[in-house]
Amino acid sequence: MMESIRQFLTRVGEVAATPGAFAIWFLYFCFWLIFDRSSFDLHALATMSTWAMTLFIQRATHRDTQAIQAKLDELLRATGDAREELTRIDEQQPEEIEKHRSSQRDMNR
Repeated sequence: MMESIRQFLTRVGEVAATPGAFAIWFLYFCFWLIFDRSSFDLHALATMSTWAMTLFIQRATHRDTQAIQAKLDELLRATGDAREELTRIDEQQPEEIEKHRSSQRDMNR
């Protein structure tokens, strides 16, 4: 159960960084203006702005993470002596990556 929740949350984070998320935001904004313009006040504007900024931040974070991952992949390929398990660690859940990092720290002490 927990594993499926973790996978779902990871997937939601990935989807929130796509242009489709911005399209959904824009459609919601338009529908709100079309169907209930009277309730679109300063609070609604703040809500929509917060949602938009969250999507922008998520997209920028995802882009930066992907760029760092591509650079690390290239370094792992260039050295040749990297362990095979590290080349696919980005496909694991965040909790599993943290466990791996903790075990590596413990081994180096």
